[in-house]
Amino acid sequence: MSRFMWIAALMMVATSSALAERFPSPNVEVQVPPEVFSSGGRTQTSQPCIQCCVYANQNYSEGSVIKTEGILLQCQRDERTLSTNPLVWRRVQP
Repeated sequence: MSRFMWIAALMMVATSSALAERFPSPNVEVQVPPEVFSSGGRTQTSQPCIQCCVYANQNYSEGSVIKTEGILLQCQRDERTLSTNPLVWRRVQP
């Protein structure tokens, strides 16, 4: 490194340390409500599932059948989807 570069680097270090002493960083506190780190006030009753169907905030495994509004739904694999959670609700004919 040339002599000029060394002198410039030393001047920058001296200037920045002088500025830091002259203008100390402010002590700032930010109040964050706990809802920011939660699920928005909604309680999650079950653990997240890697491969499952979800209905009414409940996890269901493959093959599960539920009845909602008079319709039977079954949790089945979706052959057309390439993903980490290929389960979907499909209507079951009675």
